[in-house]
Amino acid sequence: MPELPDVTVYVERVADRVVGHTLTKVRLGSPFLLRSVEPPLAATFGKHVVGMERMGKRIIFVLEDELFLVLHLMVAGRLKWHAEPGVKIPGKVGLCAFDFSSGTLILREASSKKRASLHVVRGRAALAEHDRGGLEPLEATLPQFAAALRRENHTLKRTLTDPRIYSGIGNAYSDEILHRAKLSPVALSQKLSDEAAARLYAATRELLAEWTERLRQESLHKFPENVTAFRPEFAVHGKYRQPCPVCGKPVQRIRYAENETNYCAVCQTGGKLLADRALSRLLHGDWPRSLDEMDERKESARAQMKHDAGADVHEAPGEHVLGQPVKQARHVADGDGHREHDGERAAARAAELGHAQRRQHAGGADKKKQRQKR
Repeated sequence: MPELPDVTVYVERVADRVVGHTLTKVRLGSPFLLRSVEPPLAATFGKHVVGMERMGKRIIFVLEDELFLVLHLMVAGRLKWHAEPGVKIPGKVGLCAFDFSSGTLILREASSKKRASLHVVRGRAALAEHDRGGLEPLEATLPQFAAALRRENHTLKRTLTDPRIYSGIGNAYSDEILHRAKLSPVALSQKLSDEAAARLYAATRELLAEWTERLRQESLHKFPENVTAFRPEFAVHGKYRQPCPVCGKPVQRIRYAENETNYCAVCQTGGKLLADRALSRLLHGDWPRSLDEMDERKESARAQMKHDAGADVHEAPGEHVLGQPVKQARHVADGDGHREHDGERAAARAAELGHAQRRQHAGGADKKKQRQKR
């Protein structure tokens, strides 16, 4: 999802191309994009663009007669500028085209879930209803930032990405901010010390300002098109299992719903591995509690694999039980105690074991469903 730096640069680059020009028409490629009825979209046709603004992650087209177009790109919405008027809307991913006297702005959304939205409002009072109320992090003082931080007691990750608390910060930049501040994403906001809160404040302002300026420089001579939440220059976001640029240890993750939090266990959590909701529930007591414990288990697993590789065993092709290959003897003793090669008997035995374990696993799942129904 485009966040504060991305949306800021979008607003600036669109302003360079459309402010002072006329919005001749808005063509909808999908009727689901427009989420308002009054005033009608046609009321904006022929109006001059007097300004562009950012409201959180929303892009505001300021038109004459106090009319506003409020565009929210959501996760996958992206803009593309064409200097020619009347450019065709792309068939599969195109949502709409804003036709200006200076060119065409195309809105695309490369996702099966169409979440981007467009509202038409009249008057500043109606526009204010779209403001989620979050504090602008680049405009706030340290006392204001700290007060917003401790207003509710949530994890730092949730607090930073809550648009009612801070404006414009999402999943990607919150990971980067917390890594720079050396703070755990699951630390509770109301338990944060003054020193840690000041560190978070400084990291938030520095990182957002740095990335806004970086994106400005990248788009000086071209419209920003490669807007992404996964950038090679990021420290941890989208870098699962890659080395942390500070300590060199692999970046970890917490997966939940459709989101993922990335962090460095050494730099942010004192070596502690944070529980992944899905994986830690599956592994229960086998979930490693620290990075050192995970490294020890990896070494132990490698040693066991080397030991198994040296043993006189082989794997039956295609026979796996719950993701683990079934080991079987290369030689099977016959009834007289003589050892002879019998691959067919070994394969049959492996299949029996596999079917039995699968039936046992399925039975356990059925029992669990029955308990949940009760």
